[in-house]
Amino acid sequence: MKQLFASFATGFTALSVLLNPTTLFANTTFKISAIPDYNATEMTRSFDSFADYLSKETGLEVQYVPVTDYAAVVTAFRRGEIDLVWFGGLTGVQARARVAGSEAIAQRPQDEKFQSVFIKQTALENVKDIKDVKGHTLAFGSESSTSGHLMPRFFLTEAGVNPEKDLDAQPTYSGSHDKTYGLVEAGSVQIGAVNKQYWDKMVKEGKVDSSKVALFYTTPEYYDYNWTINLVDKKFGEGTKQKVKAALLKADSASSEVMNLLSAEKFIATNNDNYNDIEKVAKELKLIK
Repeated sequence: MKQLFASFATGFTALSVLLNPTTLFANTTFKISAIPDYNATEMTRSFDSFADYLSKETGLEVQYVPVTDYAAVVTAFRRGEIDLVWFGGLTGVQARARVAGSEAIAQRPQDEKFQSVFIKQTALENVKDIKDVKGHTLAFGSESSTSGHLMPRFFLTEAGVNPEKDLDAQPTYSGSHDKTYGLVEAGSVQIGAVNKQYWDKMVKEGKVDSSKVALFYTTPEYYDYNWTINLVDKKFGEGTKQKVKAALLKADSASSEVMNLLSAEKFIATNNDNYNDIEKVAKELKLIK
């Protein structure tokens, strides 16, 4: 009889675990990440603090996972290893194409009207317009960067400049905006493409040496960065996506260091359709199929 009772108790406990979502998902960590387009140390500090904020707001155990390059975070998202990512426009499109049902859920207000800028060695007085990039050396950011490569390349092409044929050498891919700036400042390349937000932040903080680096062209506007969420309701329980989205939309400048890093006063709602033009340009340039 005791053995029968023990077996019943064991079975009941197992059934309770299966039927209790809190228990079922208790040991699962909600992981966030971001494309590595800023200084790695600064990103880790800022996104760690944002993980703490999300954990407090959602009740989930949240961890920031740094990545080495743009492709790595897209791959990790596809594998389900990352649950929420701060993507650029292009990487977001790439990731969502690989995970049916994943969604862009939040962005900054400025991401509706994002821009890139072309910077040059200050001594290049003859470089005044995007067409003048022809015949010079050029650095993009990461090949998968919307603001550091995709859209600058698109606007160069629109201006009649072929980066593979019309430059003094094949374009360099630095990997991030700060590295592109560094290459121009050091004189390693004559011209670089970075996002306007990064440039404005550098100017505001007094980090631009105007005797060495100057802005000469600002692109038209386009959609860019966004928070894209994976299939989290299946992994953490129904309602998780909405809970995370609510936390993102509630965030303000006092919530985390990441808001300052991203030059964000707040996040607003967005959706996948807002990035259709990015997808179209990427397909035209054969960066995605």
